Amino acid sequence: MTVSSSGGPNDALAESQWRRCPFTGRWVVMAQVRAGRPMDFARPAVRRDGAFCPFCGGNEEFTTAELAARRDPATPANAPGWRVRALPNKYPAVLSHVDGTINDHALFVSRPGVGVHEVFVESPEHFTSSSQLSAEQFADVLWIYRQRLCDVRRDARLRYGLVFKNVGALSGASLEHLHSQLLATPMLPATISDELASGASYYQRQRRCLFCDVIAAELAAGERIVATTDEWVAFCPYASRFSWETWILPRQHQSDFTCLTDGQLGSLGSFLRQILGQVEATLPLVSYNYLLHTSPFDTLALEHYHWHLEILPRVTSVAGFEWGAGFAINTLSPEKAADMLRQAP
Repeated sequence: MTVSSSGGPNDALAESQWRRCPFTGRWVVMAQVRAGRPMDFARPAVRRDGAFCPFCGGNEEFTTAELAARRDPATPANAPGWRVRALPNKYPAVLSHVDGTINDHALFVSRPGVGVHEVFVESPEHFTSSSQLSAEQFADVLWIYRQRLCDVRRDARLRYGLVFKNVGALSGASLEHLHSQLLATPMLPATISDELASGASYYQRQRRCLFCDVIAAELAAGERIVATTDEWVAFCPYASRFSWETWILPRQHQSDFTCLTDGQLGSLGSFLRQILGQVEATLPLVSYNYLLHTSPFDTLALEHYHWHLEILPRVTSVAGFEWGAGFAINTLSPEKAADMLRQAP
C-alpha cells in the first residue's frame, strides 16, 4: 500500500471519503457532493449594532469586578484605561465557591457544579471582528489567557482550563463585543482525554510526538498549509470536522501554553491576527469558535502532547446524523479550504 504526499493511502478525494483524525481517532465523512444540496431556510449573516454594551470602555460599573487587566499606568481597577480585562462570568456555568465532593451513587453519579467561569473582554472599543484588533491587542489577549490559566491552576480541585471564543450568533455568542472565555473543570474534557491518549499511544510506539510528526508531514506535503513562520504553522487538518477548520501550532515541541514567553505571545498574536483575518476575508461575517487546547493542570511538560489553537467556522449546522452517530460531515476538503485561505488577503 503506497502513501501519498497528502498523508493517506491512495488519497485522491472523490465525492465521498472517510478520514480518521490522527489526534483523536474519530472518523469524519468528507462529502463534497453535499455542498450542492438545495437550502430553503435562508439565514443571513446579520450582527446587531448600536445597542448598549456593558463591555465597552466607560461602562465598567455594569460588569463584575475585574480579576486582572492590562491597563495604563496609574489607572485604577474597574475604571477606564484598560486594554484587556478578565471578569467573573455574570452568568456562570460552574461555581467556584461550592464543594466538589462526588456523590458516588451506583447508577447516578453527581457532584456540585464546581469550577471557574471567566470572561476576557478583548478591547474597550466596540469591535465585533477579530481582524479589527491590532497585533499588540492580540498579544494582550494571549497574555491574559496565560495569566488566568496560571492563577486558576493553583486550585487543587480543578484539572483543566479550556479557553474558547465565540464570534457571531451561530457560534453561541450572546454579546457581539469581542470577548473570550475560560471554563475550568474538575475533570478532563473528553476531547482532551482522546488527544492525550492518542499522543501517548503514538509516543509509546514511535518515541516521538504525534503532533510534531504531523506538523512535519503537513509541511512536507504543503497542500493543507495555510501559513507558516519560523515559530508557528497553520493548516487545515486532514480529518477536518468543519469546512475551513484551521489549527495553529508551535513548530517547536511545547505542551503547556502557559510556558510561552512575552516575545512568543507577541509573535503568536501577529500570526493569529493574520490567520483570523484570512478566515474573515474568505468568509465575511462568518460565525466561528476558537479553542485553546493545552496540557492539564496537574502535569509537567509532556513529551507526547502539543498545545494548539483550533479555529472552527460555523458555516453549516450539526444535524441528525452527526448527533446520532457522533461522526462529522464536512462538505469541503481541507486541501481546497487551505488553498482558498492562502489566497485570502
